[in-house]
Amino acid sequence: MNKIFVIDGTDGSGKQTQLEKLCEAFDRENIEYAKFSFPRYDNPSSSLVKMYLGGEFGTDAQAISPYTASTFYALDRYACYMQEMKAAIESGKVIILDRYTTANMVHQAGKIKDIEERDKFLDWLYNFEFKDLGLPIPTEVFFLDMPIEKSEELMKNRLNKINNETQKDIHESNKEHLEAAYDAGMYVAKKYNWNHIKCCDEENNIRTIENIHSEIYNEIKKYL
Repeated sequence: MNKIFVIDGTDGSGKQTQLEKLCEAFDRENIEYAKFSFPRYDNPSSSLVKMYLGGEFGTDAQAISPYTASTFYALDRYACYMQEMKAAIESGKVIILDRYTTANMVHQAGKIKDIEERDKFLDWLYNFEFKDLGLPIPTEVFFLDMPIEKSEELMKNRLNKINNETQKDIHESNKEHLEAAYDAGMYVAKKYNWNHIKCCDEENNIRTIENIHSEIYNEIKKYL
């Protein structure tokens, strides 16, 4: 049985941090694993993603078809699967992912307001990535629910992951897109029964990194 775990959420929710915490835990426990982060900005397969996020197809992310944009990300994942991930899975390693098909479900589905049309897109995306491209379905997805106002604070001084500069990409710089992605994330997390991780406590204070990590790791250990 494959053991594939995805950390996802909107920008600034701490996905990369939680992936690193899982790596540290697996290292301590001598658990064999492979980690992948998407998009793979250092790989040629992400070229169209970088062009899209860099505004070369238009600076308004909402105006670019979710079907078109999703294809850019999906092909990067397909390349990763064929180049590295498939062999890691076949060797029995635990796979941990910072974003996956799930990120298209969040960011691109948020462009579609009509629920019927959104579900139509989600069905297309599921078939495209998991059936047509043959990507493996994850064992469990953890959705980091970080409220928009908190994620904006956390992202304020963060460098662009594509070029390590202060200028934000067309997703991060567009508050309308971030809000739509958050709403879509809440929708798809419920639709696909993802593990909903609240990043703030009842008083709206951000939980500690360790506290969130413990909740995720304790769930993953059930499969190991």
